Order: sequence, then structure tokens, then C-alpha cells
Amino acid sequence: MAGIDARLKISSLILITIMLMMSFSPIQHQDNRSEEKIVSHVDAREDDVGQVNCSGLTFEDLFDYNFASFDIEILDDWATVDYYANSWVNGSNAATVRENLDNLIGSQNLPGGGNEYISTDERDAVRAIGPDCIADMDTRIGLKEGVAHRSGADWNNWSFVQDGIGLDEVNLVPADHESKRSCQSAFASTGCYEVEVTAIDDLEISMFLADDETNNAQFNQLPNKGDSNFTLALNVTNITDAVYVFTFPQTQGLRILDFSTMDDGIQNDALEIPVVEYLQDGKLRVSIDVEYSASNYPTIREIYIDFTTQAPDENDNPIWHNSAPADGKIIPLSGDGTIIVIDGDVTENWASDNDGWSLDCDFVEDGWSSQMDEDGAFIITSVGTGSSQATCNLLDPFGATSELSRTWTFGQPFTSSATMNDETEELELTIVPTGLVGEMTIIVHAHQSENMADAKTIAVANSEITTSLSLNKLRPGAVMVMGTADATSMMTYSFMLDFGLQKVSSPPVIELVIGLNQENATWDDSGLKFTLKGIVIDPDGEDVTMRLSICGGSATDFIREGTDWEIDVSIASCFSQGITEYDVTISATDESGVIGTLSVFVPDPYAEDNNDGGTVADDKTSEEGGLPSLSMLSTLIITLLAMAYWQRKQYL
Repeated sequence: MAGIDARLKISSLILITIMLMMSFSPIQHQDNRSEEKIVSHVDAREDDVGQVNCSGLTFEDLFDYNFASFDIEILDDWATVDYYANSWVNGSNAATVRENLDNLIGSQNLPGGGNEYISTDERDAVRAIGPDCIADMDTRIGLKEGVAHRSGADWNNWSFVQDGIGLDEVNLVPADHESKRSCQSAFASTGCYEVEVTAIDDLEISMFLADDETNNAQFNQLPNKGDSNFTLALNVTNITDAVYVFTFPQTQGLRILDFSTMDDGIQNDALEIPVVEYLQDGKLRVSIDVEYSASNYPTIREIYIDFTTQAPDENDNPIWHNSAPADGKIIPLSGDGTIIVIDGDVTENWASDNDGWSLDCDFVEDGWSSQMDEDGAFIITSVGTGSSQATCNLLDPFGATSELSRTWTFGQPFTSSATMNDETEELELTIVPTGLVGEMTIIVHAHQSENMADAKTIAVANSEITTSLSLNKLRPGAVMVMGTADATSMMTYSFMLDFGLQKVSSPPVIELVIGLNQENATWDDSGLKFTLKGIVIDPDGEDVTMRLSICGGSATDFIREGTDWEIDVSIASCFSQGITEYDVTISATDESGVIGTLSVFVPDPYAEDNNDGGTVADDKTSEEGGLPSLSMLSTLIITLLAMAYWQRKQYL
């Protein structure tokens, strides 16, 4: 139990220092904490097995990170939060982090502490019980409903949710550092290693939403759910360099009314103001750059942002750009259900407004609807394979609309199906027009993620058409169909169709290079081995591995250069079995596991009336031959030489 307690102490200390890189402290004022105070804070709960008390502590109490980013999304219920944080520690600061961790452990006289090394056991403790530490910490964020508020108000402080917290680190204990060694502590786990704390390798620590969870922070729901005035407050004291990005739920007319940074209660107008962005799904995003020089300490710095939904005194209407689809344009859809019609990098050029804009479309057919996501992608929910007209206006966050609307027709220009033609090794694509357009030109090809076959251009009118697509340049595996369709008054339709088709692997082709005298093999002067040469090609362009079999044995020592291959074949094992004619099988296996084979017959070079080196087995015409009539001694010498050569080759 003593060993377990000691390792729990180590875990607690590590979590209190490393994970506090997230820079969280209460919105209330905090004074700086010394190392002794933090150690004392740990001791208060070190007997609670599996528990870590990190309340009221911040990473800035001990170390400076180089930069941190906080991406904070308030969810639609105005009560829960998806909180992502990432912090970077570089160069000498990284060495300081590692050294201070080791010193803290040593100050408690714990095993492994104070040895100027940081270990993987300490890293694993961060990952395992870190959420318990983070759940104790303060977020340094508060909300207050009503008119503008400043310091001293009764803040609705945010808190973390332990089950929703995921943690990870990068390179806290560098795996390839020159000082790497096995952990020296008697309580080290199997495979534990450690590196010197002087390592300056950069490291990162991040907090994110755990798998299968919906939120990792929360606050008491604002009664007005953001529909009326409220203030967001941040305590950023000792936050050296960071950026906060807040994303608020879609709320009509939500905007910033006022902003101030207070240093010890006095407004500081020299600092940067928030950057405001209206996403095209109607959400408001606010970015705040935070910098706090060490020379400013102990000044308490707080940021206050006042929000309102009251309409501004002046508000311009959004306007259309020429790049937007013209009135009466046909906008093609790719299939049933919810479809992203056009990506945000295209729609961003359709219109402009000082405060952002989105599309508000009214469809003729029941069940049809549209929306834009936060990246500006235009998404249509369709019904069946039919079509519908819609009248679309531009809408800004405060309800102002474009002076002119545009009417577009949405629908599928064609349906399609496809099969593989095993005989021609082509893909048969059938296209059935829906009548949305009178005639269209389609450029299409068989496609894989990294490969595309030759494209074909076809004209499609009012009737079904079937065309064959080449599979050349494609590897065995899944095959899709990719292309574009163009027609008068229709936006270009770019499509990727997946019919669940597979290109089957063709076997490699092996050929033998025949000598000038029509011999298959070239014999060595010793008569104990021969050389075969040839080429190997895989029709699908896959790599192949080769193997040769002879007299029950096998070899893979082919010399390969491009499609050419060459191999020396020993007949020693054949002699030991009394075999004097040589049937060779060469196989080539591609990456898909498909095998091609070649059989080669090589006759005995000493056989009577045999003047060539043999022929391919399928074309074998030479008669079988045996050893020439030799004396008993000659036969014995040849056999011994052959066995000696074979034995030598076995040990090479």
C-alpha cells in the first residue's frame, strides 16, 4: 500500500501543475500562490484515494506557456458548453515545466522525485485521472443577465463537467531524446522510461469533449436564453498569451453592445477589442486576444462584454453579388434527403452585408427546406427525386432583407446505376434523365481516392443512355464514378457516385526470356546451377513478390529491376533426390493476393542428344534424359560436388 500511496502522490502533483496549463481561475480576484502553498494544498487531500484537489489553482502560479487557444461553444440550451483548449510550451519553457515537476515531486520526498528526470508514468497519470483535477478548477468565466455589469456582481460562474472532459498531451516525455533511460523508481511500471528535465522539446496539452459526451462545462441557464441583455466576464490575470473564441447559439439580433478591459477596476482602452463574426448559420462568434506581461503583476485584469438583441440604430440591407445564381437558375441536387448543394467557399461570394448574411428560402413544394451551416455551405432538404421552386432572400442577423429576391429551381438532373462488366473489364454506367433540363453534357470517369481513369464526354437528352467507362490506371478495390454535368440555365453539377463496385485484381503476368539458341536456362560451368531470366508485369500496377519452386524446395532471391527479373537456381536438392530433369514453377503474388504462375522445364545438360537448355513446360518438346554413362567414381564425384554446393548455399 505504501507504493500505491506514493504513486498517487506523484499523480496528484503532476496533475496540479501540468493540467493547469489551461489557465483557469475563478472570476473573483486571485493572489499569486507560492510553491509551498500549492504543495500544502495537495497535502490536504492526499489521503483521498483516486481524488485530486485542484480547486483555486492556475498554471500561471508556476509557469508560463508560450500560447494557448480556447474554443468555447455555448450550446443551444444556454446551459451547457463544448469547451476545447490547447496550450503550447516551447523551448526553454518546456524544460522549465519538466524541471519544476521534478522539483515538486522531490520536495515531497516521493520516489523518483528530484532526480532531474520526468517519466511516462507521470504522463499516464495525467491522462487517467486528469478530468478529476479539471473538474475542481474554476473556468475564470461568468455570466450575468440584465444591464451591463462590472466587478463585484453576483456572477453565474461556469464549471467543468468531469464526465465530459477528455485530456491528452503531446511530447511531455520525448520518446527519442538522447537522455532517455528506463525509469529508476522502484515503483515504475513495465516499460516506463524517463528523460532529463532539461529537454527543450516542445510539448502540448489539450482538453476536449470526451467521446459519447455532449458537453464538458455548464452554467445555470440564463432565464432569457440570450434573448435580452447579458454580460460575459473573464478574469485573464497572468494569462500571458492566448485567444478566446466564443460561439453563441443562433439568436435573432444578438450583438455586442459594449466592451471594456478593467485593470484593478480602472478601464484600459489601450488593449485590443473583440473581433465579431456572424456565421452564415446565424450564430455569433466573438474572438478575444489576451496578453498579460509579467511586469503587470499583481494587477487584476478582467474583460467584460455586454450583449443585447436590441436592433441597432442603423442597419443596411444585404445586397446580391453577380457571382450568385441568376434569377430563374436551376440548382442541381445530388440525391434524396439532406444534401450540401454548394460549399461555403463558393457561397461567400454571393452577397455581402456589414454584419453577415444568410439565405432565407421559401419552397413551393411541401417538405422542402434549406439552411446554411457555420461555414456557409448551402444545404437543401429535398423530398424524393422531384424538383421544387423556391424564392430566396438575403437576411442579415438583425432581420434586414435584400431588396430583391431570386427564384431558383432545385432538383436532380438525372438518376443513375452502374455494374462491372467482367468480360471487358469496364464499368457500365446507365444515366436516366429526370426532365429537369432538356439536354446536358456529362464528363465522367471511374474514380478512386488517389487515381482516376480516362474520362469520357457524353451528350444526354431525354432518353436513358448506357456508356462504358475504362478502369485503366485504377488499382483493385472500391471504384466510384466522378464527373460534371452542364446544361443551359443550370449551375454546373459536380457529382461523386458510389455504387458499391469493386475492381477485381488481375493476376500478374510472368514471361521467360529465351536465349539465342532457344534455351530457357543458362547453365553455370560447374553444371550445378542454372540462371533464369524474364519479366513480370501486374496489369493493375500493384507490386508483386516472386517465388521459385524446384524439387520440393523454394527460393525468393530474385534480382529485380523494373519489370525484369533474374534468379540463380541450384540443382543440389534435386541430385540428392535422384532427380535429373528440372520442373521449375515461378509464382508472382500481387498486393491483392492474386497469384500468376509460370512453369519452366529445364532438361539435364548432360543428357544425350540434348543441345539446348530446355523449353517452357507448356511448349516442352525435348525428350526426357538422364545422366550420361559415367563411371561409378565420376558419378560419385559429381554428386558430392553438388551436395557440397547446396550445403554452402544454405549457409550463405
